[in-house]
Amino acid sequence: MLKKLLIICVSLTVLAAAGTGLWVWQGLKTLEEPVSLDEPVLFKVPSGAAFSRVAQKLEAEGLVEKSLWLKLHGRLNPAQARIKAGEYEFTDGMSARDMVNAMVAGDIKHWSIQFIEGWTFKDMRAALARAERLRQETADWSDEEIMAALGAEGEHPEGRFFPDTYLFASSESDLDLLKRAFARMEDVLAEEWENREEGLPYDTPYEALIMASIVERETGVPHERDEVAGVFVRRLQKGMRLQTDPTVIYGMGDRYQGRIGSKDLRTHTPYNTYRIDGLPPTPIALPGQEAIHAALHPNDGDSLYFVARGDGTHKFSRTLAEHQKAVREFQLNRRDDYRSSPPPDNSGDPSQEQAQ
Repeated sequence: MLKKLLIICVSLTVLAAAGTGLWVWQGLKTLEEPVSLDEPVLFKVPSGAAFSRVAQKLEAEGLVEKSLWLKLHGRLNPAQARIKAGEYEFTDGMSARDMVNAMVAGDIKHWSIQFIEGWTFKDMRAALARAERLRQETADWSDEEIMAALGAEGEHPEGRFFPDTYLFASSESDLDLLKRAFARMEDVLAEEWENREEGLPYDTPYEALIMASIVERETGVPHERDEVAGVFVRRLQKGMRLQTDPTVIYGMGDRYQGRIGSKDLRTHTPYNTYRIDGLPPTPIALPGQEAIHAALHPNDGDSLYFVARGDGTHKFSRTLAEHQKAVREFQLNRRDDYRSSPPPDNSGDPSQEQAQ
């Protein structure tokens, strides 16, 4: 009798254990089931948050059915409980285990911001200010305070940041992006300067950067950059003034309203290359790597002048007489759809429209 009772007790224990095991197994299997979401969900893991607390938050936000199974999964798999802080994007069809894997890998959500070739530093700051997910640290800072924070105290910010698309997380600030763009420009300029051609009229990489910014603003047609640079380099070497409209526009500042007149060309500013010799004191825009390369590898032709055709390209001339003829052809009889450069890139902020 005792033996029978013992057998029954053991059998019941085994059945209970089997039932419990089946129940746990079925519960853990739910972590593999895809979640139905109408749209992507952003989920934030606070710094230092325990796995169990994150599991409860996932349940509260309807991303898992029962946090119990997620907690148990974490206990059975300690490595899977080592999640990283940050903001994550969960999409339709992901399972709870997919979400955990993303948090363990630190696969946080990134946003992007684009700085366009030819933009000014003012354009850059405006774009940073509009970036909703970016922490605003420098909103009330002056340009001087920003440069000091970058370790470039007393230096002018124009042209010192590399134009590109940058990814950022919600934990980053506008200053973080400025630091990255500043460092990238330093690296690109140093590399290009190291491989420059001989005999160029620049004493420093900064002078090459100034020239590159002018080349960037003068044309958006890639194949013309080295030819434009060649014209300016030869003019410097011959002691001729650059006489380039984008420098006049930059010197006008807020007075520029889309066109420049003869009075503007005569007005002396530090940037009016119709009135000053050599290069202006600072860059006038953000030059891309192609413009920097062109400034340091100019075309070795013999043209000294160019004028906008009206379709974004230019007519290059060797002599003043040829240039004056081109001016009469393309400038004095402008067509209705005339423009000095290709249509602006509207993927970001419009920069100043260039006039010729």
